[in-house]
Amino acid sequence: MRIAALPALLSAVALAGCGAVPERAGETTSRPSTSAQALPEPTLEARQCLADLGNTRAQFAPLPDKLQAGGCSTRNTVRLSALYGDTGPFDVTNLTAVACPVAKDFAAWARFGVDRAARQILGSGLERIETMGSYSCRNVAGTNRLSAHSQGQAVDVSGFVLTDGRRITVQSGWNASPEERRFLRTVHSSACKRFGTVLGPDYNAAHRDHLHLEFGRGSFCR
Repeated sequence: MRIAALPALLSAVALAGCGAVPERAGETTSRPSTSAQALPEPTLEARQCLADLGNTRAQFAPLPDKLQAGGCSTRNTVRLSALYGDTGPFDVTNLTAVACPVAKDFAAWARFGVDRAARQILGSGLERIETMGSYSCRNVAGTNRLSAHSQGQAVDVSGFVLTDGRRITVQSGWNASPEERRFLRTVHSSACKRFGTVLGPDYNAAHRDHLHLEFGRGSFCR
């Protein structure tokens, strides 16, 4: 369902009660959700974010807040199913809980950084953005520090499907034809302008097959 009107958003949030994506290779699962706790009612800022996301014409559903054991949480999150470009909607796959501010930045990046780049560089509009997921209660690989995924604060993007049927993946396209390379580096660079941390294949082997987009106001772009 498309959620675009503020009254509908506020109603959905008010009715929400107390609330994962697969574990990725190289990242450890931690703190299973054995004792979820209810969180406070959404703030005005959280409700405003939902309204702003609705104004992008994204298709999404607000999710109930939940605090998991060990510090993982899904607070002010949504499930995104489709986004809107300059000429129409396109799908986004495999996303569970995404923090609303991340979803809002993701929607803007998808429209202005991906859909437009696809049409300008590859000559075709965007049909679908494929992801490896968002929320997962795990640590940063090799550390005892919770990953941004443990709060739904990051999305891993693996590929893009165009309206002409072509499928451009990060893994196969990063060093492929000149136009695919240009497209993927353009969307990577565009993400760096909207997210605090962006990691891709040039960062390390663990990111050879996806772009890690993490909420924040920093500028760590690799």
